[in-house]
Amino acid sequence: MTSLTARLTVEPLDVARDALVLHAWVTHPKAVFWEMADASVADVVSAYEEIAADPHHEAFLGRADGTPAFLVERYDPAHGVLAAHGPWGPGDVGMHVLVAPADDPVPGFTRAVFRTVMELLFEDPAVERVVVEPDIRNDRIAVLNAEAGFVVHGPVQLPTKVAALSSCTRDQYLASPLGRSTA
Repeated sequence: MTSLTARLTVEPLDVARDALVLHAWVTHPKAVFWEMADASVADVVSAYEEIAADPHHEAFLGRADGTPAFLVERYDPAHGVLAAHGPWGPGDVGMHVLVAPADDPVPGFTRAVFRTVMELLFEDPAVERVVVEPDIRNDRIAVLNAEAGFVVHGPVQLPTKVAALSSCTRDQYLASPLGRSTA
């Protein structure tokens, strides 16, 4: 069982090593907005091999005290499905995060993961703004995004969903309830 005091670490995703774990996460009913509910293990491997081969997209495995606990993707919004919804600059980075489903969720754990991911992204001094595009029906992530300082710019039609295109600058994050709690 993961605790709120768990040490969170992030490492590059190893598709071969992590395929079964990822498959269990992305096909779980709680991951409905990940859009892979019917994916086979081979589908998951293919999707993450494609990400690994893309110079504008990368994936990471997050661990809590050494146990796989979350998935992070970092991408350049100037490439891919968001390209036409810019303008995007060199300081922009896109982010996806998926916390592993838990039988006994730990209150505050998802916020701790989200904080870790935002700090990881802003650790790069070139990053000025984080961009997300959650499904507009995903009320839970909307609350968390707002708590982290994200501003919704409006709905955008993407190939598989209507997304709430949102962004968060470093200053917005640091002034947010989630960012202030890092001090």
